[in-house]
Amino acid sequence: MAELRGNEPPIYYRKEAGGDPEGTVLSRRQPFNRKDARIPFSLLLFYLLLEYGRPQDQIPYLSVLHLPAITIVLLLLSVLFSGKFRIKGTQTFLFLGLLGLMVVHGPIAVNNYWALMIFITMTINFIVFLSLILFVDNQENYEKLIKVWLVIHVLLAVIGIVKGSGRGIGGFLGDENDFCMTMNMIIPFPFFLALSEVGKKRIFYLGLALMFLFVIILTQSRGGFVGLLATIIYCWLRTKKKVLSALLIALFAGFVLLVAPSSYWNEVRSIQEEGTSKGTGAERIYMWGIGWHMFLDHPIMGVGQGNFPWVFKKYEYEVTRSDEPFHGRSVAGRMAHSIYFTLLPELGLIGTMLFLGMVVMNIKDLNYIKKSMKHKIKQKGNTIESRYYHLALALEGSMIGYLVSGVFISILYYPNFWFSMGFVVSMKNVVMKSINEPTTSSDKRVSVSRFLT
Repeated sequence: MAELRGNEPPIYYRKEAGGDPEGTVLSRRQPFNRKDARIPFSLLLFYLLLEYGRPQDQIPYLSVLHLPAITIVLLLLSVLFSGKFRIKGTQTFLFLGLLGLMVVHGPIAVNNYWALMIFITMTINFIVFLSLILFVDNQENYEKLIKVWLVIHVLLAVIGIVKGSGRGIGGFLGDENDFCMTMNMIIPFPFFLALSEVGKKRIFYLGLALMFLFVIILTQSRGGFVGLLATIIYCWLRTKKKVLSALLIALFAGFVLLVAPSSYWNEVRSIQEEGTSKGTGAERIYMWGIGWHMFLDHPIMGVGQGNFPWVFKKYEYEVTRSDEPFHGRSVAGRMAHSIYFTLLPELGLIGTMLFLGMVVMNIKDLNYIKKSMKHKIKQKGNTIESRYYHLALALEGSMIGYLVSGVFISILYYPNFWFSMGFVVSMKNVVMKSINEPTTSSDKRVSVSRFLT
């Protein structure tokens, strides 16, 4: 007797003597028991493709359909009318607090328009975050999410290679530094998945990692190089397979030495000039100094999201008493070139603490996942738990890549961190559900699903 319902993988129930004469009943549970749950999940995957893959920028006339706007509205409606929408979870409350701070800034910021535009951008990020934690609610959906995530980044890598300039596909990925940061964030996924696999699958994931690494080289981003270095160091430190991971990293290093042009190494060597008048780093340091004074003048709430470039001229003059203070010119009107010097001046201590709180909670959730999966691996050596463990490491490494690369790039309001946080929370929810499912001696279940196969 067999019954198949919903989206979850089949689960076997072994009956005791005297039960079903056929011995085994094939059934599956689904958390919300709704067929239409597939629709919002599909919308979510489609929006990720639109936001990162940006086909609307590549296919003529597709942009006039406004697909991202339509999809995000449909996602919002799906969240509100799903019947499972609840405001819960520390990251959700912290995110709402950040949005609340931006609402306060709206009418009082110097440039109300940019404050509104950033607020709208962050609201969209929040909708996607909610969609991730609501609709990626079982193992099967999480499998599909990771697969689509990798496919999207493969698409980005191919486009970056075809362009040859290291620039991304457009939008927030148009600049080579932003594109490099995004590639830094995906590198840990194929790396750790390779460690959890053997044979052809390991070779496949290694091939993906080398492709992403090649695109990073094409960007010739100095800040991205620092972020890549931090990510690779993390990847080596966090795995127990030190010899194998060292061999993989040696493979990556050999690949870089083989394919990187001399211009790439010239860019890397120029990092040492970043603090001098010769490098663009001098301009960054100058801007950060003005931004620090901006923060000291508005330490609690900041000057408002998106307003760093608009109030810069005022503080530049107050600090230097000159209209052309930086090598005979002003650098007002530019972004801060740093997550942290965007956070402090624009959102003050309140916004900074909210952001850091989300980072801390992400780390806490990932530690919970790793600890839970490690315990299960010791109990039964299940490869599914091993992959969850390695995916948790990948998300942690991805966050390291973001936080270190972001020292030199204004990426605070980009979707990278906020979507990644949704990946973390949704994985924790899936893991907690698997741990808390009741089992009895007369109802022993063995999942026949396979993760990422």
